[in-house]
Amino acid sequence: MLNDPLANVLSKIMNAEKISKTICEVKPISDTIKKILRIMQENRYIGGFEEVEDGKGNFVRVNLIGQINKCGAIKPRYPVKHNEFEKFEQRYLPAKDFGFLLVSTIQGIMTHIEAKKKHIGGVLLAYCY
Repeated sequence: MLNDPLANVLSKIMNAEKISKTICEVKPISDTIKKILRIMQENRYIGGFEEVEDGKGNFVRVNLIGQINKCGAIKPRYPVKHNEFEKFEQRYLPAKDFGFLLVSTIQGIMTHIEAKKKHIGGVLLAYCY
């Protein structure tokens, strides 16, 4: 039984990246996971992804390009204000402006950099660098 699908997806991608695989199939999927993968693709951490339909539920095939050093889910999901991102950057990222935190805001899921520009807070979901 899966307790946290987002953590499982990011863990599976990280493990496939460590052994230099080029394709990783992740399951189960949700709109949140697809949005996070889209953000990772826009920031050039993964090559692309496609949703594949099979008889037992859909899965996503992710093309890996070897750019991920580390990614993972943030637990517990900390609420953060627009001026508190720096504390969590120091905790989860190796250097300033290296990688990003994924934040669920009232305007959707976005990186912490976008949330800072828009002066909105939210709940921390994951990190990637």
